[in-house]
Amino acid sequence: MKKPKFIIMILILESFILLSCNESSSYKNYVKENQAEIKPDQTGKDIEVTFMDSSRLKAILRAENSRIYQERFETFLDNNIKVEFFSKYGSNRVSLLTADSAKIDDRTRDMMAWGNVVVIADSSGTKIETTLLMWDNKSQKLYSTEFVTITSPNEKIQGYGFESDQNLTNYKIFKVSGVQK
Repeated sequence: MKKPKFIIMILILESFILLSCNESSSYKNYVKENQAEIKPDQTGKDIEVTFMDSSRLKAILRAENSRIYQERFETFLDNNIKVEFFSKYGSNRVSLLTADSAKIDDRTRDMMAWGNVVVIADSSGTKIETTLLMWDNKSQKLYSTEFVTITSPNEKIQGYGFESDQNLTNYKIFKVSGVQK
């Protein structure tokens, strides 16, 4: 007689588990549907944004498509992203970043680029390739947590995670997986 009570308890427990899964799934669908309804405040085609500090040119960003969400302080860029970084001491370009897509935090000016991301330093010819790259505006550093390939005139280094200045002269890979000379 104890077995039927045990089976009933298991059935009740399974019912609670199934109901809670359905609620969680419903909540996820609700969130997804409401996020899809958020429309950008501004959209643009073939945009160009110039970043200045006083009278010094810091960077020029170009993209085919942009979406600005003012309430979230975010800008999304798609298709053919190009960012030219300029020297602190003059108006010479020091590096070029290209990517498939990017997101800019409009408060901090931090940027995250993803897709086919490539950065090339003009002076050294050093090239970085990855699928995800972040720009920290406060520290003026590029970094990634993903797999990266750095190709310089002297060597090719591959690994996971990296940090560099915008000139690609002071860089480091955190977990090196291969080196070719």
